[in-house]
Amino acid sequence: MNFEDFVQVALYVIALIALTPVLGGYMARVLEGERTFLTPVLGGLEKLGYRAAGVDPRARMDWREYLKAVLWFNLFGFLAVFLLQLFQHSLPLNPQQFANVSWDSALNTAVSFMTNTNWQGYAGETTMSYLTQMAGLAVQNFLSAATGLAVFLALARGILKKNDDGSLGNFWVDLVRGTVYILLPLSFIVAVALMSQGVVQTFRSYKDVVTVEGAKQTIPLGPAASQVAIKQIGTNGGGFFNTNSATPMENPTPLSNFIEMLAILLIPAALTFTYGRMAKRPREGWTLFIVMLLVWLGGLAISLLAERVPNPIFHMSNLMEGIETRIGVTNSVIWSTATTVASNGSVNAMHASLSPLAGGIALFNMMMGEVIFGGVGAGMYGMLLFVILTVFLSGLMVGRSPEYMGKKIEASEVQMAILGILAPCAVVLIGAAISAVLPTGLSSLANHGPHGLTEILYAFTSTANNNGSAFAGLNANTVYYNLMLAGAMLIGRFAVIIPCLVIAGYLVKKKIAPPSSGTFSTDTAIFGILLVGVIVIVGALTFLPALSLGPIVEHFLMLRGMTF
Repeated sequence: MNFEDFVQVALYVIALIALTPVLGGYMARVLEGERTFLTPVLGGLEKLGYRAAGVDPRARMDWREYLKAVLWFNLFGFLAVFLLQLFQHSLPLNPQQFANVSWDSALNTAVSFMTNTNWQGYAGETTMSYLTQMAGLAVQNFLSAATGLAVFLALARGILKKNDDGSLGNFWVDLVRGTVYILLPLSFIVAVALMSQGVVQTFRSYKDVVTVEGAKQTIPLGPAASQVAIKQIGTNGGGFFNTNSATPMENPTPLSNFIEMLAILLIPAALTFTYGRMAKRPREGWTLFIVMLLVWLGGLAISLLAERVPNPIFHMSNLMEGIETRIGVTNSVIWSTATTVASNGSVNAMHASLSPLAGGIALFNMMMGEVIFGGVGAGMYGMLLFVILTVFLSGLMVGRSPEYMGKKIEASEVQMAILGILAPCAVVLIGAAISAVLPTGLSSLANHGPHGLTEILYAFTSTANNNGSAFAGLNANTVYYNLMLAGAMLIGRFAVIIPCLVIAGYLVKKKIAPPSSGTFSTDTAIFGILLVGVIVIVGALTFLPALSLGPIVEHFLMLRGMTF
């Protein structure tokens, strides 16, 4: 690595650390219903949202009512996106006259965007009309991210507050506030910044041009900047175009690349500070932030070093295959690690083209449960499940009843936490195992040997953890994979949300005991180390055999000059 590489990493980390308390403090005020500088501007839109939905913002919900609202709302979102695709040929804003999407691809895409996964088995510029992209996919980018925020809020209230009536707030209020005051303004700022760099934003038809070689080429257009903004801010990741942020139509300059990379981790990082402020214990939030940052930096360091390991097969290092020359290796690796820890899934390089270890780090980032920053809201509520498990294990080690934020952690909370942590893991391993032996699963592979196994493993890891990035090579737009991966996305989303809301319902009624000399502090370096250990060990013990057959063995084969 040269000096410029270190500068790129340093600028990114400094910007992330500097913006975390600024945005985190603002989000805490918004989500707790306090007045902000945007209240006079957007307050009318908030009230309009309540009136349009027939919602009483003063009503309160227990965990069952909150969960019911989450499920019904997401079902409606799924149906809206599904039907838009099935009938898009007969709907307006389709200048290219794209045909209706097949039922299996439409189902997979509707589930994908509803669950904040944004896994894409299609090429956007040849499949989706402008109306489907905007009214369907872009709207779900906002609402799926706002759903994650709402579930995080409900769990945080359950942990931090005591309500004898068991209320966790109001899902509709949390959804509207998160959308109106956080996601919309940030997306507007990012979209304007991206348009200034040349990201397209138009309703015009595609343009035919003549290249310098004299060949005819069709340039796809569309309202891309607005969707790129929310795909990054909302940790959605679905590209307007097939090659995502590797295409200059979505990511034309070094500045646009930096803005989009920063947007990936912006809200997930800031939510750690939001949590600390809600708890009135800022050190709690900073502890979680430092844990996330250090684990991410560890993976980033390994990936950067792996990309510099000489490849005996090609007798060189820093291979540029699958990497945009205008972006370079370092920015591609920063993006690959950021997008896979953040449940974002957008790419500016092909992950299958990374060195085996760098690709393995991207895979392992998701296998840890998307809690190292993670998705908007989802990363924090997933991390809090690991916090509960760590508190329980720590209590066993010191021989006292485990407590977190003054509330006893008992068997019911631990059982739900384990369910939420292990359900996506089971989906990954079972789904990959089935696909690795069925002819219909193997027929979609582009490669054999360990790289082919990694293609399958990556697809199920990405979908079950609601990331959405693809390893490339695997043809996932088949009936088999569309249905299998849709099931993985549903389980990965709601098998975590449901335990979180159940835990919130249990904890919100418990008394808060004042700290004593025997209280195990959860805002210290010791707890941070234990938390990292639990997260990494759970991932390592669960997935090490599969990783050993995929990227790890591929790395050693590469060092011996062997390939499949």
